[in-house]
Amino acid sequence: MPGPGPHMMYAMGSGVALTAVTHGRFSPHHTLTYALNAFFGPDVGSFSEWLASFVDNPANSFASRLPDLIHHPLYYILILGLPFSFLYSWISKLLLRHQLLDSVPRVPLTWKQCFLLISAGSFSHFFLDHLFEENGHSTVYTWILSTGWWESRAPINPDAVVVVAFLCTCLYGGFFYINRPCRVNSSKSFVKKSHQSLLLVLFIACLYCLWCAVQIYFINPRRPAVGEEADLGVIVFLATFFFLPHGLCIMSMHPNDLHTDQIPL
Repeated sequence: MPGPGPHMMYAMGSGVALTAVTHGRFSPHHTLTYALNAFFGPDVGSFSEWLASFVDNPANSFASRLPDLIHHPLYYILILGLPFSFLYSWISKLLLRHQLLDSVPRVPLTWKQCFLLISAGSFSHFFLDHLFEENGHSTVYTWILSTGWWESRAPINPDAVVVVAFLCTCLYGGFFYINRPCRVNSSKSFVKKSHQSLLLVLFIACLYCLWCAVQIYFINPRRPAVGEEADLGVIVFLATFFFLPHGLCIMSMHPNDLHTDQIPL
């Protein structure tokens, strides 16, 4: 499975990019918290097991069970998300007060922001783990491939062509309609249009997944949903382990109209 390098570089690279495009609303404090939890977060149980191996006491049995419990995208958040969010918020205050890590505006992360970043880090951690662990035979990766058609050359079903063409046409047509020129173009109108475009993508994605699921799980004998492609697994995987964590990072950003008291220099 991926080691510390890929986890940290993937998360920190994403954080640095968000810092650049948001002009500091996603601060270095955000990036640090996100990157630490993308690497060290769900693997904290394995680290605890390694530390406990140096001590011969009853804690070893608990430490040996901790990795399996913590190494999970949801269990890590549910078990350690809240206490760690207060810890990272306190660390953010210390880093600002002692001028060890800058931020614009000069305010520390709140525990709610940290909780979002911890959640984002957990899902990002498994974005790499599910793809590159267990010699390519992880449960999630196996399920993704199972939504494709590998028995023989996939037949081309006319109804699949019609449905997919209709959904793609609605997606592009709706995007053009939402983003058509208007008399007043302002930053607020573009933000509103982006939100509407996102809702459109989510709606079409749900219909697309519904079509695939019906063809795979509800029709007997099973039919290829979209040729040989594993579209259902790919869409669900990307939504959960790629778009969701980046969406959580965006939700954790400092607001534009932040009026919180800044940490004194």
